[in-house]
Amino acid sequence: MDKIATGNNVVIGSDVVFGENVSIGHNVIIYDGVNIGSNVMIQDNVVIGKQPARAKNSILPEVKKLPPTIIGSGVTVGTNSIIYANAEISDDVFVADLATIRERVSIGEKTIVGRGVAVENDCKVGSYCKLETNCYITAYSILEDNVFIAPYVVTTNDNYMARSKERLKHFKGVTVKKGGRIGANATILPGKTIYEDGAVAAASVVSKDVQAGELVVGSPARKLREVPEEQLLKNQ
Repeated sequence: MDKIATGNNVVIGSDVVFGENVSIGHNVIIYDGVNIGSNVMIQDNVVIGKQPARAKNSILPEVKKLPPTIIGSGVTVGTNSIIYANAEISDDVFVADLATIRERVSIGEKTIVGRGVAVENDCKVGSYCKLETNCYITAYSILEDNVFIAPYVVTTNDNYMARSKERLKHFKGVTVKKGGRIGANATILPGKTIYEDGAVAAASVVSKDVQAGELVVGSPARKLREVPEEQLLKNQ
């Protein structure tokens, strides 16, 4: 405990591992077995390692106990954020206030998870991504490296809108390939892929895949033009 600085009312479970120079704010809960790297800042009212609670009518399989959370070095976890068990947060990730990162989620290095962002269960987020304020990343999604998600983007995974048993065979999140970008208030329908350097304009509704290097606009979204050469990831 001599290598961490803690605020008031901090609860630390058994077998928690800390690196050097860890700062913990007030009213923080860290559950059993969590592994936290060096130079980590955990702000007030954060919960790390929470086991998920399953609703009685949930379609998700019941899990007795998930493995502990892993937090890399150089990570900041903002006030009132919750990181569930079996999440893995890589080095130098910034998690802003009020974010939620669910179980079986991995976040790549130097990614920013903005204020109020929700990353649902079983997602993989790459490195150097920006998930901006209040965007929603639906379960079973994959975001590759250097992906940009603007505020209030909504991704979805259920074409049946919770009706019929048929939906249980078709759940699929979205895939955003390397360098893909989605503008504010856009909606991405289940199972759709935005390929490398594809871009979705603000307020668009994506009902079919977005091809590499194209900009789509509208509802439903259609190709407007190619992404300008100077905006391609290779030219940054």
